[in-house]
Amino acid sequence: MAFSLSLKSSFLLFLVSSMLIVEVSIAGGEGSVRIQDCGKACNYRCSNTQYKNNCLLFCNKCCKKCLCVPSGTYGNKQECPCYNNWKTKEGGPKCP
Repeated sequence: MAFSLSLKSSFLLFLVSSMLIVEVSIAGGEGSVRIQDCGKACNYRCSNTQYKNNCLLFCNKCCKKCLCVPSGTYGNKQECPCYNNWKTKEGGPKCP
């Protein structure tokens, strides 16, 4: 009986921790994007801009460095501190 309860508890713990990992991955955050997924994430991020080529260029560069792209097509940069804090020489934001 003790073994059965321990096994059930272990499985429940595994299930809950797996759900948390999936939730963090969906929500985004630093390191949540794989390099091979940067193109897809940046295509969505840059989908509403009139400067699509520049947006894609810098978004992909930032994604490859930070492994993160903020959710949505604008804003939400607080989700990715690396992406948000990378600045140009002039001090402006490097990442769209």
